[in-house]
Amino acid sequence: MTTKAGDGPGEEPGAADRHAVTAATLRRLELASGELANASLAEMERRFPWFRRLPADQRASVLLVTQLGVNHFAEWLQDPQESIRLTVEAFRAAPRDLARAVSLRQTVELVRTAIDVFEQRLPTLATDADRKPLVAAGLRYGREIAFAAATVYAGAAEARGAWDARLEALVVDGILSSDAEESLLSRAAALGWDLSEPATVLIGNPPSDDPPAVLYGVRSRAARAGRGVLVGVQGSRLVVVVGDATEQALERISEAFGPGPVVAGPTVPALADAHQSAAEALSSLRAVVAWPAAPRPVHSVDLLPERALAGDPGAERLLVEGVVRPLVASGGLLLETLDAYLEVGGVLEACARQLFVHPNTVRYRLRRVAELTGRTPSHPRDALVLRVALAVGRLVRARGML
Repeated sequence: MTTKAGDGPGEEPGAADRHAVTAATLRRLELASGELANASLAEMERRFPWFRRLPADQRASVLLVTQLGVNHFAEWLQDPQESIRLTVEAFRAAPRDLARAVSLRQTVELVRTAIDVFEQRLPTLATDADRKPLVAAGLRYGREIAFAAATVYAGAAEARGAWDARLEALVVDGILSSDAEESLLSRAAALGWDLSEPATVLIGNPPSDDPPAVLYGVRSRAARAGRGVLVGVQGSRLVVVVGDATEQALERISEAFGPGPVVAGPTVPALADAHQSAAEALSSLRAVVAWPAAPRPVHSVDLLPERALAGDPGAERLLVEGVVRPLVASGGLLLETLDAYLEVGGVLEACARQLFVHPNTVRYRLRRVAELTGRTPSHPRDALVLRVALAVGRLVRARGML
């Protein structure tokens, strides 16, 4: 008895062809499911060396999925509305370990192999009248299987993406909270981060209230710059950890931030030290408001005067170590000359008269100041850094710490 039906209202096109198979042929198909699955498995082993190397339990899982696919094919022929549910369930029946061991490309190869075997074997299971509709239905079912495989792998990718996002958020939060524990490094390694790679922390405002769009903007610019990043959105702050960053890469990634300043902490040798870069970046973010014309990004070391005025002890220490101590160690003349030069507003001749020396002597001493401190007294911004450093040095000396 046949189960043929016409294409009536509400039925999808081609539904009649799926039903145009006798009950006897359906019965033969159900009985042959094991044989078809074993034949498919044998062909997979013949074609693909990587499949032969799979553990026995994973190859058995492929056999199970293939056999379920054949059984669902028979059910699908009787009820075409069940096509998507059954094909997806065939893949969901496989253990999760199998999805991790076999890639989507390899799965497509296995599906193609199974369909080839079905095409060869299906005609032998049908009567002459059933052969053509059965083969046509097999081709359509193969398409459904391929889409089902893509659906399962897409779901796995989404789940992995969500898990990676949580891991990344934990890593960024740990860096901001000065957490250098082994768990932070293991999480970063799980995300594919090179733990020995230098790291720089950027902090600023996010461009919008849509975290996925913010993350996409940062990652796309980082990809164009050829740099790896760890990204976190924490309320009104966007935090980006950049691996092995060049100045050009930092500038490009800074374009993904919203309006307002973007500060960069110092580059540290490895991710384990990234909390130091983050601490200086956070301090700089609080102080950068005092320098409206700051570049973008502005480095934390360029904000030492503002940070010191805001009460950052780390900035005070850096100013003393980088400016005051080298000048004191030089014998005191350079410190005296710099102080006089700044007090007379940077007028070389006035400074020379005040010190009773030749202007060329002042020029020489100021060049030595620049060599020792990396700051040029005649440059307005450097002059501010030097002036604040001298003031901090006096305060430290008054406390008996210099």
